[in-house]
Order: sequence, then structure tokens, then C-alpha cells
Amino acid sequence: MTLSERADALEKQLSDELDRFVPVRSPLYTSGDRDPRLPLEVKSDEGKYRGKLFNMGHDKRLPKMPDKPTLLDFFEYRMAPATHLLQSATHALNAGCEEKIIMACLVHDMAVSMFIRGDHGYWGAQLLEPYVDEEVSWSIRAHQVLRFYPDEKYGYKYPDLYIKFFGADYKPEPYIERAYQKIKNHKWYETARLITVNDIYSFDPNMSVSLDPFRDIVARNFRQPEEGLGWDDSPSSHMWRTINWPTRFL
Repeated sequence: MTLSERADALEKQLSDELDRFVPVRSPLYTSGDRDPRLPLEVKSDEGKYRGKLFNMGHDKRLPKMPDKPTLLDFFEYRMAPATHLLQSATHALNAGCEEKIIMACLVHDMAVSMFIRGDHGYWGAQLLEPYVDEEVSWSIRAHQVLRFYPDEKYGYKYPDLYIKFFGADYKPEPYIERAYQKIKNHKWYETARLITVNDIYSFDPNMSVSLDPFRDIVARNFRQPEEGLGWDDSPSSHMWRTINWPTRFL
């Protein structure tokens, strides 16, 4: 077969597999585009699903993850371009920050980049807690709150971008304010604050960044499970599996 013929054959194979296995998005992924109170048409013996099987594993439309995926594999295969995270970590590296702060900057917005936006600091902390130092996961959770509160001591001002995004009259919800009152007196406040400091300057479209300077830092500061992320039995392994297989039926 010629290269073109092989490409056509592969495309047909993928098309046939997609025709046979139906990926189904969970209500969370469609809520807002549709009323979540309406029933989902997912009966295998009716309509467009007749004669087909529901997807219970890898979605053929996505790049396949390695059998034992690592944190860096998720960066490569399941994350939007990680430029912002890499810039944040690069700022922390160049500023001579401790490795735990560099690590926190590298992963602080992972939830936004590959999972969910709302309460991204909380989701990100829960996702990473079993695999990083407690100070790192605590600070990832706290950075979401601290983003809304300036601190002149660290040169952190309320982001102009937030005024553009949310309006000049936006006020954080009461749960954010309550969390801030606790966080500002916490022993790890500085670590969380340094995430926001390195975060706010990390939107330079002309800054060239790479994962390479951080591979050793990740190796020293991330507890990679032998089974692979998602296949271990940590309290958040199910979250990694969901990111790996986002259209799995059950």
C-alpha cells in the first residue's frame, strides 16, 4: 500500500470504530448548552444508538495515553497548551524560588487546563494532593482565593484582567472571603502568595518556554505511582481516569 492508501485505511478504521462505539458526554459537560433537567437519549435500542456500543474506555478521537501515564504525559496528551503554567514556573525558577514553589507554579492551574474552570484551585489541589507535598497542594487551593486580594508587601495588585473579565463591581463570594480570612494568617501563606505573584506575570505571548527545565524538579517533587496516574488507588485516581477517558459511559 502507498502512504496515501495506508492513511485512507487508517481513517476508515477510525471512522468504523467511532461508528460502533458511541462516546457520551456527562451532563456537566453539556449543562448550559442544554437544560440539565431534560432526559438524555442514551438508550442503545433506540434512534441513532441502535446497534452500537457505548464507549467504556479510550475515546478514539483523542491521542492515546501511555499504559502507565505520568504527570508529564498528561501535560502532553490531555492539556491545552501549557504556556501559562510553564511561564509561571519559569518566573519562579529565575527568581530563585524553592523547588516546592516552582512545582506549585508548574501545576497550579492544571484543573483549568485539562479538567474544569469553576473552583479550579480546589479541584487542582484535590487532584494533586496524594502526589505532592502538603504545602504544595494547600497553596494551590489557596492561590485561587488570594488572586482576588492584593498584597503590597509582595507587589501583588488586583489583576486588571479581572476587571475586564468580571467587571469593576465584582465581589468574591462569601465562601472566598471566609477562606481568605483563614489563609492570610496561615503558616504557608507566603507559598500560596508566591504562586499568585508568578502567576500574574505569566501571560507573555513572546516568551519561549519548555518542560525540559522542570523534568528533574517533577521527578523530585511528584510521587509518580508505579501503576500510572489513574490506575493507582489514591483518593483522586478517579479524577485522572476521567481526564484520560472523558467520554466513558460509566
